Amino acid sequence: MAVPKRKTSPSKRGMRRSHDALSVEAFQECSNCGELKRPHHLCAACGHYNGREVVAVGV
Repeated sequence: MAVPKRKTSPSKRGMRRSHDALSVEAFQECSNCGELKRPHHLCAACGHYNGREVVAVGV
């Protein structure tokens, strides 16, 4: 059975995990209603995308 010869140091362990951090999600204002939305996604509040209404949102 394969067993490590030496304990992995905290520095080596941290360097291995350096890419595992969570990143903050990007948000931008909807040009129609001003609500925050994800870039390149339909606005959930008003149904607009790229300056035009794509989905009619019932009030």
